[in-house]
Amino acid sequence: MKKLLVLAGLMSIFLFTGVSFAQDKLGYVDLSKSFSEYSKTKEYDKVLTDKETAYTTERDKKANDLKQLRDKLSLLSDKEKEAKQADFQAKVKSFQEYMSQKEGDLRKEQDERMREIMKDIQDAVKIVAEKGGYTMVFNDRVLVYQQKSQDLTEEVISILNKKKK
Repeated sequence: MKKLLVLAGLMSIFLFTGVSFAQDKLGYVDLSKSFSEYSKTKEYDKVLTDKETAYTTERDKKANDLKQLRDKLSLLSDKEKEAKQADFQAKVKSFQEYMSQKEGDLRKEQDERMREIMKDIQDAVKIVAEKGGYTMVFNDRVLVYQQKSQDLTEEVISILNKKKK
């Protein structure tokens, strides 16, 4: 008798859960498409590319200066080399610190901008979901099957790019 009551209880839970799912309105968003077609992403990519190009140019110039200094050191006598070696090592260390700092700064800025863009996408998804009465919106990457009619990507991109203007 107890087993029958437990079984009846479990079945009622599954029935009510099933009814709940039948009433849910589900959708999905292609996050990578939303990310890449968002105008802010394109703007940030250009800014970061320009900064990276400037850094690369400066880094290459400094590396070339160090190479020239090393070549000059190789032409000196042992006594003269010894005297200038400490200065050369200090410049190498300064160069390495410069590279580490700049690369860290670029990575940090890229991460911050990516977080900002993802927050904008989440906000746009929330707007679309609330407006359309969706109870759940998924990332398309985790779905094995989806119907195109439940794809909210274009609506999200539209909201993102309207907000940007």
